[in-house]
Amino acid sequence: MTRSYSLDLRERVARFVEEGGSCHAAAAHFGVSVSFAVKLMAAFRRSGSLKAKPEGGWRYSKLDPHRDFLIGRVAEKDDITMPELAAELAGHGTVVAPSSISRWLIRNGYRFKKNAAGQRTGPIGRRRRTPGLDGQAGEDAA
Repeated sequence: MTRSYSLDLRERVARFVEEGGSCHAAAAHFGVSVSFAVKLMAAFRRSGSLKAKPEGGWRYSKLDPHRDFLIGRVAEKDDITMPELAAELAGHGTVVAPSSISRWLIRNGYRFKKNAAGQRTGPIGRRRRTPGLDGQAGEDAA
């Protein structure tokens, strides 16, 4: 993960621009990108601070306020699909992608496996072989 530029470098870039230099010239002089110099000066003029924004931390999810509803629906109908949940949430006024609901459920400790063994089931139309046709016909003829 990248790190923020030091406060010392930020102060030098800002001082260079405040003394009449351009953001492009400051970027070339200090070996930083032009976008960094432009964004730094815009934030400095807006807030008066040169400190970097905090990194990481907790992210807000628009599904958090619907926690009770989602957990209740999953408990009520354990084979509900994500598109069904998304449609029900849309009825409550929250439009969200089915994949977002899936990630939210996983992040909150809910996982669902198709069967206990974790094995795939066979196709719906699969049939068993007729008795006597699986290689034992030779024994009956003898």
